[in-house]
Amino acid sequence: MNDDIVILAPWQVGVAYIFVIIVLTILKHRGIKREKVLLYGTLRMSVQLILVGFILTWIIENPHPLITVFIVLVMVSFAALTVMRKFKETMSKPLARVVTLSLFVGTLPVLLFFFAVVIGIRPIYDPQYVIPITGMIVGNSMTGISLGVHTLLTRFTKGKAEIEEALILGATPKDASKPIVDDAFDAAIMPTLNSMLGMGIIFLPGMMTGQILSGVDPSLAISYQIAIMLGILGGVSLTTYAFLQWGYKTFFNREAQLIA
Repeated sequence: MNDDIVILAPWQVGVAYIFVIIVLTILKHRGIKREKVLLYGTLRMSVQLILVGFILTWIIENPHPLITVFIVLVMVSFAALTVMRKFKETMSKPLARVVTLSLFVGTLPVLLFFFAVVIGIRPIYDPQYVIPITGMIVGNSMTGISLGVHTLLTRFTKGKAEIEEALILGATPKDASKPIVDDAFDAAIMPTLNSMLGMGIIFLPGMMTGQILSGVDPSLAISYQIAIMLGILGGVSLTTYAFLQWGYKTFFNREAQLIA
């Protein structure tokens, strides 16, 4: 393998902003009012990534278990807040608490197993591995829960009559909710399954591409990618499963009646 890494100079990164100009031109030509969103998104992305770069450099050069644990907890907390903010108009407080609990219960054991057993990093709190991998697993778990929440809210709203009819006929809340819970779980894991189906032939994942560009042997990059993809699958599945098992109960009261 060639160990020489192509270093991007600031002017080379700046040239890449030409694609923003191209998109702005298209938006202007088509009369689509998204210029401010595009410019704000570009600016925010650039500033955030630059700041994160400085912070990560310091953290990696000065590893400490408490700092690493704190960052992991912050990432999971922000993932929960992101989901709650997205559904703040329709999500009940009990369901919001379930979202938070599920993200912690579903992702933390997966992360611990992944770092301790799958890749066996020493020390286990090494931020060079923990922070980026946590971001991938927690980010995908957040997406899975978001899809689960959307399906749950939609189906319980539109299917209220069917659920109440099932309850009248003697079904328990668990039995009456089973089709909804199953559909929500299916919707939550489908993006991950689609990524697994297309990975390697249709597209190369960002992490694997980054490793190859940095000079890592492709076979090693592939090994990491397979392991991380399976970790993502585990995180999404466990997080969503926990959310759905507890979440559907928030739609019923103690008398097993559907809450209006």
